Amino acid sequence: MKQFFSFALLLATSAAIAQGVDRTKPPTPGPAPVINIADPANFTLPNGLKVFVVTNSKLPQVSATLTIERDPILEGDKAGMVNMAGQLMRSGTTKMKKVQLDEAIDFLGGSIASGSTFVAANSLTTNFPKLVELMADVALRPAFPADELENIRTQTLSGIKSSQDRPEAISSNVSNVLMFGKNNPYGEIETEATVKKVEVADVKTYYNTYWKPNIAYLVFVGDISLTQAKKLATQYFGGWAKGNVPKHNYAPIVAPNKTYIAIVDRPSAAQTVISINTPVNLKPGAPDAIAASLTNTILGGGFSSRLNQNLREKHAFTYGASSSLRLDKLVGSFDAGSSGRTEKVDSAIAEYMYELKRIGTTTPADSEITSIKNYMSGGFARRLEDPGTIASYALNIARYNLPKDYYRNYLTNLNAVSAEKIKQTGNQYISSQPMIITLVGNAKGMGDLSKYGEVKYFDSYGNPVTAPVVKKVDAGLSGEAIIKKAAEAYGTEAAIAAVKDISLAGTVNIMGQKLDYAEKHILPGSFSSNVMMAGMSVMKETKKGDLFEKVQQGNNAPIDDVTKEEMASKAAFFEEPYMVKKTGYKYDVKGIEPVEGKDAYAVSITTPLGKTKTCYYDVATGIKVQEVSEVEAGPMGKLTSTTKYLEYKTIDGVKFPVKILIDLGVFKQNIDITDIKINSGLKESDL
Repeated sequence: MKQFFSFALLLATSAAIAQGVDRTKPPTPGPAPVINIADPANFTLPNGLKVFVVTNSKLPQVSATLTIERDPILEGDKAGMVNMAGQLMRSGTTKMKKVQLDEAIDFLGGSIASGSTFVAANSLTTNFPKLVELMADVALRPAFPADELENIRTQTLSGIKSSQDRPEAISSNVSNVLMFGKNNPYGEIETEATVKKVEVADVKTYYNTYWKPNIAYLVFVGDISLTQAKKLATQYFGGWAKGNVPKHNYAPIVAPNKTYIAIVDRPSAAQTVISINTPVNLKPGAPDAIAASLTNTILGGGFSSRLNQNLREKHAFTYGASSSLRLDKLVGSFDAGSSGRTEKVDSAIAEYMYELKRIGTTTPADSEITSIKNYMSGGFARRLEDPGTIASYALNIARYNLPKDYYRNYLTNLNAVSAEKIKQTGNQYISSQPMIITLVGNAKGMGDLSKYGEVKYFDSYGNPVTAPVVKKVDAGLSGEAIIKKAAEAYGTEAAIAAVKDISLAGTVNIMGQKLDYAEKHILPGSFSSNVMMAGMSVMKETKKGDLFEKVQQGNNAPIDDVTKEEMASKAAFFEEPYMVKKTGYKYDVKGIEPVEGKDAYAVSITTPLGKTKTCYYDVATGIKVQEVSEVEAGPMGKLTSTTKYLEYKTIDGVKFPVKILIDLGVFKQNIDITDIKINSGLKESDL
């Protein structure tokens, strides 16, 4: 009874208080607080090295970061050298080889990383002095061993090769070339040719030219006092000789005269990447910097931004649309983009241009501004919980010559941005600016985009190319004839008929994870395929007569009639001979398109149950080289799946695909068949 009385009293009291509150109106926000951010301790060594110390003893660990502040560098025909130099610094010193350095760092339970403009270290407090000694060795006495450069070159070339087919990487490269030009550091592209030209002498020249203490900052964060920091900085970095560092001036970057479309044609691309860009004159600490950040956050800076709500939530054109206003000492940029279905590119661009115009021509509602300001204020407050943030803010103030109270007054200045200022900023940096709309995808499926501006074509490196030529198929060539030729391309009818069973073994590489793969067929109608990790089945399909089964991670997946139809076709292994003999398939010849540099007939195939896909057959040989279809991907909805048959192997007069790439846009699968056996006497129990 006592508990009930107390609860009732609480309700009555709350109701009495609420009687004087008008809950139809949101409370008026109070003034933004001035943030009390303590200035880090700092000092400068005689050689010009500026040192900052942020003491925080909550955890017994310390980090140190040494950063040089140089101008961007135009690398020319050795683009990639600077990044390789940064990696090579961590590959051994004049005192110890890389393996010895790695062992010494591991023994201390710490870490040291390097880049073209930094060396960073982190460890427990007790081991930190010894780690700083190693850090200084890496920063001041790198050995630049030739054998390690070759290892880095190999890794870099592998990365370049893997990105050559990634539409996102192509879009980034081409957008930068078109915005900044190839004679600007931000417009350079690392290629296999430029990376192969880098020599140890180039790395040493870069290091000896730019790694000087008088343009460097050393930041300590963690369980360390000012006295300890001074001792370590002086002991290990005090003898570092200062020197003159060259400055670089580049031609001013200007926006294009008018908006235009830049297409990189990728006929086999599963989706199209949209990138909308323009250079802007916006430097760190500029009077408009905070207003520009707020404006962009409203437009495309988060899940609730206008672009995402429009293109993702309202129209379902993409899984996510975003934008950024990048501040930079040399030249900033506005960037917006997403990826999605090629047939919706026209509609997606229309919505982008609508939102880009609206941000600079209409005044946002107070409720929208308040919501975004609260979001940004909360993020700012959370970042302050990290001691490293205090150090980075102090470093920014020094590097960009910001007012001493820049971050203390951040919330006040953010709160002071008016709706009219947002509109003005949006117009100045976005709405009034001509844009470069870069599209990487199948140009044929994009439709007529000339209403947005002149349509130009470029290769993957930003070089102008002619528009792709649409090749026509001979009027007398039917889809049935192409499929029949494809059936014969596997081998003669007698050779295929002689194949009674097939056993395939190999691997599937998914996002760097290599899994085992096995597939078995008893022709014409039974098969099993199995993907395994460490001997455990991850995904298995089986068809034995009228029995259909799909098991994913131990769970049975539902099987409808369309799935059964697909599995029956797969069980036949040689799909085109299967289709030739089976009635109900319909074929529509779409044209001739390039696949992996060769012309291929594009044929839309509709199954008896209405499932549609497009298959591509090499014009010269007739063999299937690619297949494009839509697949269900759970929470992600439908994805476009592109399967490329990259290599075939002939056994007893019959061709078998042995290298297959399945591209789902969000990730790729590489299937490598290493062992093929035919007519080994398989039984259904083996499936």
